[in-house]
Amino acid sequence: MDPAGAPPADAAGRTVAAGEGGHDDRLELVVDPARRTGRLLLAGGVAQSYVDITDPRHLHFEYVRRMATLIDLAAPTGRPLDVLHLGGGALTLPRYVAATRPGSAQRVVERDPAVAALVDRELPALPPRVRVEIADAREAVVRTPDGAYDLVLADIYRGARMPAHVAGVEFVAEVARVLRPGGGYLVNVTDLPPLVFTRVQVATLRAVLADVCLVADRRMLRGRRYGNVVLAGGSTPGRLPVRRLAARVAADRVPGAVLHGATLDGFVGGARPARDADLTG
Repeated sequence: MDPAGAPPADAAGRTVAAGEGGHDDRLELVVDPARRTGRLLLAGGVAQSYVDITDPRHLHFEYVRRMATLIDLAAPTGRPLDVLHLGGGALTLPRYVAATRPGSAQRVVERDPAVAALVDRELPALPPRVRVEIADAREAVVRTPDGAYDLVLADIYRGARMPAHVAGVEFVAEVARVLRPGGGYLVNVTDLPPLVFTRVQVATLRAVLADVCLVADRRMLRGRRYGNVVLAGGSTPGRLPVRRLAARVAADRVPGAVLHGATLDGFVGGARPARDADLTG
């Protein structure tokens, strides 16, 4: 989800399809007037996903490009990966992985059947070896066998908020359980200055995973804008490709910065990990 927002449907372009999503969120699929092959999925007027119907490698949102960079660096170029996507939307990253790593086995967990139905009906067919299931993200992870995936990607929102039951140490521990040695967990976090929620989420990942870094627009880290932060956690110490990642995101058309090690320590400060009891009690 991109909280920095895309324009509403009447400003973004011609509405090509609409429907009623869960939680009273009206779903719309609109044409990008600046790129006629681009399709923007909105729920309640908020941008959820962007897909180019002819080029799955085209990634519109900056946070999606950052997640894709982490995917690119996760293994040698072109090597198939087993990937679990928590939050489906328009299947932007599953399409990207299928195009860049043919043969990858991908499972997509989407909670809203209306989203899945609209995407299935109006956008290009699922790539090979991608399957979508309608389920709650935490329940899906809990029933997943140990060591099943190379990567787990989370972009889980209800409205503009990450649900509490996927924001605590207990959920991250379940994700860590299903990762293979050397595997990674990527999380999209939406936040606004002073990034309190992000600091807590970093502390939460660090309580479970051996290596953690943060990628964000430099303006967000300076408290000058709100938007998306990408967190990456590795199951093996020292395996995150921090230097290569920093070089790639710095060269993006919306330059990003990477915090890791001591710089991440300073960012987290005194933030404490979130636990189920804190979030739901």
